[in-house]
Amino acid sequence: MRVRRSIDGERTIPSRILGAGVGERLEAFRKFREKMNARILESDNLEIKRFFALDTRAYEDGALPVKTKELMGLVASLVLRCDDCVTYHIVRCKEEGVTRAEFLEAFNVGLVVGGSITIPHMRRAVAALDEIEELS
Repeated sequence: MRVRRSIDGERTIPSRILGAGVGERLEAFRKFREKMNARILESDNLEIKRFFALDTRAYEDGALPVKTKELMGLVASLVLRCDDCVTYHIVRCKEEGVTRAEFLEAFNVGLVVGGSITIPHMRRAVAALDEIEELS
């Protein structure tokens, strides 16, 4: 598999993913996530099921609106450097009406909290956001 490299030689997204049509990468991500979540949950492990339920409930509307909670999830995911989590929260944030300016402020908070090590993940986050906005 050919790998694309950035100007400084850092490994980036594989060429086969970059070559996919707009939206294909996000659709593949969504399908894989749904398939594997179902596979994990079919195990009948009560603790895993409880954690998945807790994760779902944590982002429901409450004292904080869903939009704010999704932005918080995005920042936490950026700081923890979880690209799948970042992509998921970008999609959810867009569904909740987050603007590009709000995304950039959230990315800035993640950068300040997480430091420069989050920059490669922020690059991929902006690429995912660009792709989602192209579909809109």
